[in-house]
Parts: sequence; structure tokens; C-alpha cells
Amino acid sequence: MGKTVIPPEPAPINEIGLRDALEERYLAYALSTIMNRALPDARDGLKPVHRRLLYAMQQLRLDPGATFKKCARVVGDVIGKFHPHGDQSVYEALVRLAQDFAQRYPLVDGQGNFGNVDGDNAAAMRYTEARMTEVAGLLLDGITEDAVDFRPTYDAGDDEPIVLPAAFPNLLANGSQGIAVGMATSIPPHNAAELCDAALHLIDHPNAKSKNLLKFVPGPDFPTGGIIIDGRETIAEAYETGRGSFRVRAQWHKEDGGRGTYLIVITQIPWLVQKSRLVEKIAELLTAKKLPLVADVRDESAEDIRLVIEPRARTVEASLLMESLFKLTELESRIPLNMNVLLRGRIPKVVSLAEALRDWLDHRREVLLRRSRHRLAAIDHRVEVLGGYLAAYLNLDKVIKIIRNEDEPKPVLMKTFKLSDVQADAILNMRLRNLRKLEEMEIRGEDKTLRTERKALQSLIDSEAEQWKSVAAQIKDVRGRFGPKTELGKRRTQFADAPEHDLSAIEEAFVEREPVTIVVSEKGWVRALKGHVADLSNITFKTDDKLKFAFPAETTSKLLLFATNGRFYTIDAAKLPGGRGHGEPVRLFIDLEQEADIVSAFVFTGGRKFVVASHAGRGFIVSEDECLANTRKGKQVLNVKMPDEARAITLLNGDTVATIGDNRKLVIFPLDQLPEMARGSGVRLQRYKDGGLSDVITFKAADGLVWRDGAGREFRQTLKELADWRGNRADAGRLAPKGFPRNNKFGAA
Repeated sequence: MGKTVIPPEPAPINEIGLRDALEERYLAYALSTIMNRALPDARDGLKPVHRRLLYAMQQLRLDPGATFKKCARVVGDVIGKFHPHGDQSVYEALVRLAQDFAQRYPLVDGQGNFGNVDGDNAAAMRYTEARMTEVAGLLLDGITEDAVDFRPTYDAGDDEPIVLPAAFPNLLANGSQGIAVGMATSIPPHNAAELCDAALHLIDHPNAKSKNLLKFVPGPDFPTGGIIIDGRETIAEAYETGRGSFRVRAQWHKEDGGRGTYLIVITQIPWLVQKSRLVEKIAELLTAKKLPLVADVRDESAEDIRLVIEPRARTVEASLLMESLFKLTELESRIPLNMNVLLRGRIPKVVSLAEALRDWLDHRREVLLRRSRHRLAAIDHRVEVLGGYLAAYLNLDKVIKIIRNEDEPKPVLMKTFKLSDVQADAILNMRLRNLRKLEEMEIRGEDKTLRTERKALQSLIDSEAEQWKSVAAQIKDVRGRFGPKTELGKRRTQFADAPEHDLSAIEEAFVEREPVTIVVSEKGWVRALKGHVADLSNITFKTDDKLKFAFPAETTSKLLLFATNGRFYTIDAAKLPGGRGHGEPVRLFIDLEQEADIVSAFVFTGGRKFVVASHAGRGFIVSEDECLANTRKGKQVLNVKMPDEARAITLLNGDTVATIGDNRKLVIFPLDQLPEMARGSGVRLQRYKDGGLSDVITFKAADGLVWRDGAGREFRQTLKELADWRGNRADAGRLAPKGFPRNNKFGAA
């Protein structure tokens, strides 16, 4: 018979609320991301993966002057000992630390293909080699001297540093980018020499504000150079609050091509912009005809960046061409500033420039104290050992005899010569060949030197002023290594004000200049036909709709529309739909009230003057430049109140005005009786008993008044022939001459 198997009792089930479980687990995940992945430590400016990379390289003895080792070896040590994550992500972090176009002060000296500014990837880790740079050496300086705390690794098989000693201001010098849960960080790189100057000022003036430090740190210093075009106030506010952004433009210059031609050469591009993608974008815009001022773009880069822009014509203004490129491409880039860091390695906070430097300085002082105490302990131990050596030297024969004859020589030595446990061990552990070095003068000399050093260290530990003096000396040494006269230390990013250009000229630069014909229908539908179309008989309209206005223009033109509400509206011709179909309602482009209608439409040229008039017979002279509107709402020029409305507009061309009313009465008066205004109701042009004004025109008295009938026939009468209609403004006038159009308009409808 088989054995009876008793099933195990099921494990007890503990119920927990879903909300509580999610909150607890999500909070743990968020904290892990913030503390151990995304945000840098303010003290050394590193995230855990970068810190582990440098520490692993230090253990592999990959110092700045050492032989290169394969990156695969470094990555293997990192993921095996300290960082149990994917090897590719660790290698990408290593590669970034070696890229001189991404890091202002690279921490890794790479040998092989580590990618380029075009965005090409690095070679596989089995092909590339690496060692630390001088900057990385400064970050690790003193790590074996109890300068920082260590903690067990993920498997408790080893120890890793919580933070590096950081003799270099890495947080701000190299910057940092990261996205955590609910927060992010974005710190651009800065110039190390400038940061050192600011730190030295902060040591002397501990309460200095960020704005006081701007005379030392004027702004970021990007690896790829460029020009920052923000104002000083904007930069100061960003550093004061820890949040903001910097507008960075490419560096460019003109090269003479002979015979009046020129080329634009771009030598620096904004930070983190991929050059190949930038060239592709410009080429796409050229194909789409959105860069009419540009003829061609080509990349002639070798070791240095050289992008060549060829203008469409020699008459093109270079600065205007570049302005169009800045608006449409990454030749102008906005670099964010969000100085969200871990203060003391524990507290996430958005800090100012002064706070970031203060945390680094406090860390440097703490490192100094820890290294000093470590050295002090080593000196105490050595002085104690030297005391034992001196006793052994003075009694060498007796010491040798005790060691040869005694089974347990240590307690006998301690009792005979009154030695400490440490001294006895030092004598017993000494090699025979070292006996020849036991000379009294040498022992006493070393002892004296060590005691002098111990006294100085003790004085340093007891005096805060001495500590800051020592920290300042270390910072001055770093500044000397990376000063403005060194190749790595000189500033690459410059500052300038953005040149001012006419906005309309910039907008025109984005549009291909081509002839068009603007067509507006009675019901307010608008379109732009290609070319200057003379015969409009074949144009179709919607049912019950017909042609109202048609006039030639160009795609770069601005159109002025005068409406019955007395407002002028502005539309860019380039934004109008093409000639296929019936166009689109004009109300899609401007905020025109439903009850309002278009009185007139024409191309804005600037510098002209008009006479505008209402149905009530009031009007004035206005400059065309005063009619240009900047918003969809238009610009109020002629003030009218319902049921009155704007009725007529005419170009000022002469010295005499003629008005005609719905009652067919005409009056002619001198132009100087009309005022020139920018806005208002105007003055009375003609007095009516019934109806109102129908049309207005200006003409030269010497040429006489001209009108056209419905058939297009032209009629002209001299001022002498019109003597009966001459008067002053606000007159009622007389019935129009024989042959005047029945629609009461001076031009054919």
C-alpha cells in the first residue's frame, strides 16, 4: 500500500487595501528613482551609476597616466560588483562621460569610437578602451584616506562610496540631466575657473547671494560653444530661483566669395543638438520652400564644425537670413535650467547658484577634516612605532637575543623595554634587511618631522578659519589647472544681445515671393490665385455668391481689410488658401462680427494716406501705417455707433474732396478742411436730410473730377464746369451732373 500524503496547510492570507498597497509601493519606487537614479548629489555632482563607474576604474588603477583597459572590463566590474543593471545602460553612461561635445570636462579618457556630434553611436564596448581623466582623479582624490563614508554593495560582498571627495566643482562644471518621478533636473555645464572664483568669494563672504556671484559666473559655458542671447536680468533671476532657461544661438560669420557674393559659415552649434539632424532639417525646409533666402546648405565639417549656408542672392541680408534659420531650426535652442539636486545626498531641493556652491564647499571642508583626522591617526601610529624602533636600535643585541631564545618573545620585549603592543608587533614584524636602516638620527629625524606635521594638523582641526584657508588653497590649485589660459579651461560660450529686426521683414523671409491674385466674394469668402490673373470671368463662386474685390499681390504681401464696424484688419497673403475651390470664409482669419461686412480690401504698402467716411457723412484723413493691426481683433480707426457704419474709403490723391449721398447730391470742397487723425468719429463731410453718404473721392483740382459708369466709360469735368457743386464740407450739395452713375459711386460697381 502506498503512503498517505497529507497536503500542507495553505499559507494564511493577509488582506491589505489596494489603495494602501499601491501608495506604499509607488512611494518606494518614487523614492528609489529620486535617490538612486535620476537626481545628482550636490556634493560631487554625480548620479550613482557615474560614481560607481569612476570608483570601479579607480580600483582597476585606470589613473590618468595608466594604460588603457577595455570598456567591457570596466562595465563588467560595475555591474558585477556595484550596479546590477543592464550592461548597455552602464556603457552608455560611460560613453557620455568621455564625449567632449557632451561633457564640458570629460571624466573618462576614451580611446576608440565614442560617437560624435552628428549623433552616431559609439562602437561596442569590446572595441573601445578607457581610463580616467585628470578631472576624475580630482573627484576621487583622498578616497582611500577615510574622506567619505562607504556602504555595503547590493549583495553585501563589497563596499562602495556614498559620495566622492570631489575636489572639483563637478555639479555645475559638467551639469546634469535627469527625470525622476514627479520631478526632474536640468543643469547646464559651466566654466570651472569661474566656479572656483565664485566659491572663493563665497568663502570670504558666506552670506553672498546668487546675484553677487554673477560677476564671477556670468552664465553657462557649453562644450560646443554658442552664444547666449538672454539679458542679464533674466540670467540673474534664473540663478536666484534655480529655475529658468537660456537661449543659445549658433556662432557664425560671413566669408567673402568674390564679386559681391558671400557664404555664411556656422562654426559652433547649441549644446546637445545633433549636427546631422540639423542639416537634414534645413534641407527639409528648403525643399518645402520655407527658406526662400537660402539657396543651399552643406556640411564641410572635419574635426571642427563647418556648416555652409549659401544665400539665394548677393543682395540678401546675412543677419536676416540667419534670423529666419534661428526661428525655424535648432540653430537657436532653449536650454532649460532646473537645479533640482540632493542636498547632503538626502534632500531633493531646487537650489540657487549660491546654495549649490555652498553645499560643495561644506563637503570640501568635511573631507578636509576627515582626511586630516585620518592622517593624524596614521602619524600617531607611526610615532609610536618609531619609539619602538628607537628602543630596539639602542638595545639591538638584547632584542635579537630575546627573539632567538624566547618561545613567546612579545611579552618579554614589552616587559623588558616597556613597549606597547603596537611597538612590540612592529619590532617582531620587521624584516632582517630593515635592521640596517635602524639609525638613531634617521629615526629621530622622522619622528621630529611627524610631530611637526601632527601639530599643524591639530591646529587645522581646532580652527575653522584655518580649515577654510586650506579649502581655499585647494580651490586655487584647481583654478590654476583649469584657468582661462588653459586649452580646456578657456570660456567657449559667449554672450550677446539678439539683433533687432523688423518683424515683418523676418516673416517675409519665411515665404517664397510669388505673384498672386486676391479674390474676395460678396459673402466674404477669400482665396489667392497663383499669378496675376487679368481675366476673372472663369472664376466660380458658391450659389448666390459673386465677385466683390480682386486685386494683384504677392505671397509676402500684407492685406488690409476695412470693415463696416470701422476697424482695419490685417491678413498675411501667404496664409490664404489657394485658388482651387471657393476659398475659405474671411472670418477664419480675423475676428469679424457676424453683422459686420467688408467695405474694401487692398495691399498694404505703407506711407500712404486715406480718407475714411461713415454712412452718417462723417470722416477724416488717416495714415496707412496707423491702420496696420497686430491681432485678429483688428484696429479701431473710424468710430461708428449702430445703426451708423463705415461706408467708404479712398486713397488720398489730390487737393480736393468730392462726396455723394444716397440722395444723389454731390458736394466738392478743399481737402484742407479735413483733419488728419489716428482714430475718431471725424468731422461732417456732407449734410443729409434723408439717407446718408454713398461714396467719397479725392482728386487734383487742375485735373478735374473723373467718374466711370456701369459700362466702364470715363467721364471728366473740370473744376470750372463743376462750379455749381463747389462749396464747403457739411454742405448739402446739389443733384449730380447728367450722366453720373445710378449706383451713386465714382467708380463702376
